[in-house]
Amino acid sequence: MSDSDTTMDAGGGLRTPIVAVLGHVDHGKTSLLDKVRGSAVTSGEAGAITQHIGATAVPLETISDIAGRLVDPDDFDLPGLLFIDTPGHHSFSTLRSRGGALADIAVLVVDVNDGFQPQTLEAIDILKRTQTPFIVAANKVDTTPGWNPQPDTPIQQSLEAQSDRAEQRLNQNLYEIIGELSDNGFSADMYWRVQNFRGNIGVVPVSAETGEGVPDLLAVLMGLSQRYMKEDMSIDTTGPGSGTVLEVKEERGFGTTLDVVLYDGTIRTDDTVVVGAKNDPIVTDVRALLQPQPLAEIRTEKRFEKVDEVSAAAGVKIAAPDLDDALAGAPVRVVRNQSVEAVIEEVEAELAEIEVDTAENGVVVKADTLGSLEAIADALDEAEIPIVRAEVGDVAPRDIAVASTADETKHEVILAFNVDVLPDARREASDRNIRLFEDDVIYQLIDEYEAFVDEMEREQQDAILDKIRRPCRFRILEDHVFRQSNPAVVGVEVLSGTLRRNTPAAKFQGNDPKRIGSLKAIQSQGEDVDEARAGERVSVSIDGPTVGRQIDEGDELWAELPEKHAKILEQELKEDIPGDEREALSMYLDKRRKVDPFWGK
Repeated sequence: MSDSDTTMDAGGGLRTPIVAVLGHVDHGKTSLLDKVRGSAVTSGEAGAITQHIGATAVPLETISDIAGRLVDPDDFDLPGLLFIDTPGHHSFSTLRSRGGALADIAVLVVDVNDGFQPQTLEAIDILKRTQTPFIVAANKVDTTPGWNPQPDTPIQQSLEAQSDRAEQRLNQNLYEIIGELSDNGFSADMYWRVQNFRGNIGVVPVSAETGEGVPDLLAVLMGLSQRYMKEDMSIDTTGPGSGTVLEVKEERGFGTTLDVVLYDGTIRTDDTVVVGAKNDPIVTDVRALLQPQPLAEIRTEKRFEKVDEVSAAAGVKIAAPDLDDALAGAPVRVVRNQSVEAVIEEVEAELAEIEVDTAENGVVVKADTLGSLEAIADALDEAEIPIVRAEVGDVAPRDIAVASTADETKHEVILAFNVDVLPDARREASDRNIRLFEDDVIYQLIDEYEAFVDEMEREQQDAILDKIRRPCRFRILEDHVFRQSNPAVVGVEVLSGTLRRNTPAAKFQGNDPKRIGSLKAIQSQGEDVDEARAGERVSVSIDGPTVGRQIDEGDELWAELPEKHAKILEQELKEDIPGDEREALSMYLDKRRKVDPFWGK
C-alpha cells in the first residue's frame, strides 16, 4: 500500500492533476492532444480514456502503455492526467480557482522551427503571473531536414536513429528556444538534463505527427505531478464540489448550460449550486449533469449521456434554470453542509478578487472571460492606462455610450479582447468616432492602443507647434544687401532655430528686444521657401526697416517671441523641438529674464 493510501480519511482521495496546453496558433496544441488520445486508442486502451466536457481524462495505466518503460505504474499514486482540451492561453486564463490558475501544470507548445511568437510570449506572461509550473513541448521535430521518423518512440531513442546532420539542425533550433526562455527569465534545458524542475524548465522535443517524444511528455508530466503536487491533489472526494465555468452555452433541449471544470469534491443531480454572474450570484438547482458519449470529441459531437454525479477532477456540463447571466471564468460551488448565504459569500469573495479597479476616466475594456479580463487589467495597470469600465461580453451600444463620455480623445476607445462587436455597436462607434481595438493577444491589443495614443499626441504636438512661433537667431551677412528698404532684402545666416515667413523680427538693445519689422519672404537659391533651418544661408525680405538705419550688415536679429509662446515652448514642448531651437529659446529667455526674472514663467 502506498503512503498516500494510509494518509487518506474516509472521504479522501488523490484527484487527477489538471493539465493546460498553451501556445501560439498553429504550433500544434490540438494535434498534440489528438495524438495523446489517438495513442491511447491504438494501444487498445480506448475504453480507458474518458471524454469530459472541455477535458480528456487519461488514466495512469493508459499513460504507462503509451510511455512504455518511461512510466512504471507502481511508482505513482496519482490516478492519471486530465487535459483541458479547449487549448490556448484564452481558456487557460479563464480557468482560475481560488485566486490562481486552475491548471496545476501547463504544457507550452512551441514550433521548433518558428520559435517564440506573439501568443507564446503571451502564454509565458500568463504562466509567470499565475506562477504555474510548466514544461515546453518543442513540437514538429519531424520537419527537421533529413529526419528519419521513429513513430511513437521516446525522443532519445529516436535521436539515436538520426544522422549527425539532422541532430545538429534540431539541436540548433532547440537551443534557440532555450535561449528565448532565458531572455524571458527562465532557466531551461533538455528535460533529461534537468535535476530540479522547480528551478528549471524542461524542454521535451516531440512530434504530434509521428508521436515521437509523446512518451517522454507524459512521463515528465506524471513525474512532476507526483513529485511536486501530490499534497495539493489530496481532496475530500465526497465534499461539496468546487469548479470554474469554462463556457456558457446554449444547448438544444437544455437551454443555457455551463461547461465546468470541477477541481474539488463532488457534484450531483439535484444539488443546489451558486454560480458567479454579471450581477448577484445565481442560486439554482442542477437538473442534469452531462458527459459526452465515450470518445466523442466534445467540440463536434453533441450526443451527451446523463450522469448522476461527477467527482474532481473532471469536466462536466451542468443544465439548470436561470443560467443566462453566468460568467465564463466564474466560480461554481455546490451548497452542502453550509447555508446558501455562506456559499454566496464565498463566491462573492472570489469574484471580488477578480474585480478590476476602475478610475473616473479611462478606457472601456470588454473581454470573453473573467480570467482574461483580469489579465488585461493587470497588463493595462502595468502600462499605466486607466480603465473606466471593464466587463465580460460582446461590445454593445451601451459600451459606445460610455466611451463617448470620456474626458479625453485618447479615452474615447474600446479595447475588445476575443469578443464580437455587435453590428449596431459598430455603427454607433463609427457615428460617434469611437475607436475600436480588437485582438486575441493581450499585449498586441495594448501595443496597438499605445501606438494610437503616441500618434495622436504627436499630431497634437505638431498642431500646437505649427501655431507657435519658433525661436530663431540669425545674422545679416556682410556684402549681401540686395535692397535697402520697402522691403529691405538681405542675405542672412540662420545661427540657431527655425526662421519662418511672416515672423516679426527684433533686435536686442541691451536686454530689450525692439521690433524692427516683419519677415515676409524667404528665398533659397532663387526658390521661395517657407522656412530655413540652423546653418542655412538664405535671402529674406523684411517689411519695415531700412538698411543703414534700423539694421546693418553683421547685425544679429531674433524671431520675436510672445511671452505665452515662450512659456509653452519651455514648459510643454521643449522635448519636441530640435536642440538648436532649444539653444535659441534659452538665449532669448536669458536676455528677457535679466530685465524681468518672471518673464515667460
